[in-house]
Amino acid sequence: MDYYQNQTPPPYNPQSYEQMQKAAQVQTNSVLKRVYVRMFIGLLISAFCALGVASSPAAIAFFLGNPFVYWGMFIAMLVMAFVIPARMEKMSTGTILVLFCIFCALMGCSLASVFMIYTATSITATFFMAAGTFGAMSVYGYFTKTNLDKMGSIFIMALFGLFIAMIVNIFLKSSGLEWVISIIGVLLFVGLTAWDTQQVKRLAQANLSPELTDKLATMGALNLYLDFINLFLFLLRIFGGGRD
Repeated sequence: MDYYQNQTPPPYNPQSYEQMQKAAQVQTNSVLKRVYVRMFIGLLISAFCALGVASSPAAIAFFLGNPFVYWGMFIAMLVMAFVIPARMEKMSTGTILVLFCIFCALMGCSLASVFMIYTATSITATFFMAAGTFGAMSVYGYFTKTNLDKMGSIFIMALFGLFIAMIVNIFLKSSGLEWVISIIGVLLFVGLTAWDTQQVKRLAQANLSPELTDKLATMGALNLYLDFINLFLFLLRIFGGGRD
């Protein structure tokens, strides 16, 4: 006798299904709120650190004039970008959040040179341009029904290629290659913004433990933070006006 054949399926309850949908939407909104709030806090930390360093000759000499400190910050950020995701399960949510804030502070200190190279007007205009572009692509990534996973793997490979091209151009010092790199960089991080947003949405909809969800929310904030920072920097290379 087929056991499953003789089982009566539970009656369909529209009210129960609607409640489940509402609960899932509430969870999604809660996670997304944490992601974007933390990303915004990270940007504020970076902005204050960048302005603080740029406004102090002593800080400029320490953070930007000392090669050991400057490259030490770069290496520290690179290590954190790999170590935090790899060790996430063994870290507490508070530790991950603190490391995220430290990462944003180091990034801000390293970006202080932006205020020494470009005018305040061009920095402000480019910031709003980057914010508008980021917002539009983030909305697209959230609402699109297209699965961006295949594009995501292409974006990651292109990112490594872009990084290698930037290192090569340090030695070549080609203005033409720098222009091409900047344009590709803008297009790449426009796409990464949409892809990362879709990944964050999927995370928000997953039925994970509250602790793991909170950790992943911080990681989502870090990914979107990096998308915005890089998009801003590449746009600044294209549209930014240099100081006389």
